[in-house]
Amino acid sequence: MRISKRTGDLITLEEVMNEVGVDACRFLLLARSASSQMDFDMELAKKQSQENPVLLRPVCACPDFQYHAPGRREKYQFHDGDTGLLTAESELTLIRKLLNFPELIEMATITMEPHHLAYYAQELANTFHAFYKDCRVVTDDEAMTKARLKLVMASKSSSPKTLHLMGMTAPERM
Repeated sequence: MRISKRTGDLITLEEVMNEVGVDACRFLLLARSASSQMDFDMELAKKQSQENPVLLRPVCACPDFQYHAPGRREKYQFHDGDTGLLTAESELTLIRKLLNFPELIEMATITMEPHHLAYYAQELANTFHAFYKDCRVVTDDEAMTKARLKLVMASKSSSPKTLHLMGMTAPERM
């Protein structure tokens, strides 16, 4: 639906939030630069698929994290994991993305461009899932398992921080 004040065709923000949810609305509004035209796809915002940028498959939804999460049959003490063992390209890409977080926050704050947070949240989710697809987290090699679980936990802590800075809640499960 094309919206126009001149023709009287408009939808209030309250109606949009009631239709798609507050977090989805906030994310889609923040995901655009203030200088760009706004195209808000209501159907996409309601869609329960990977096409929907709002559904940032949370890191904590990965099966290895669920199984080894604190409070659940914790087999590995991964806090002493040696991240020096992480040399696969997808591991290094994820580490670089995580290390970029403080710089991104500073840049978004200085330039007053919060859309960078939304971009980062999407990129982090995609980078994590590429790592998870490429690298088996729990393996027969206990040292590698600890190192990869440490990387998973670092990813898990960064994802909710990003969403919190956008004023959104971070889902524990999809």
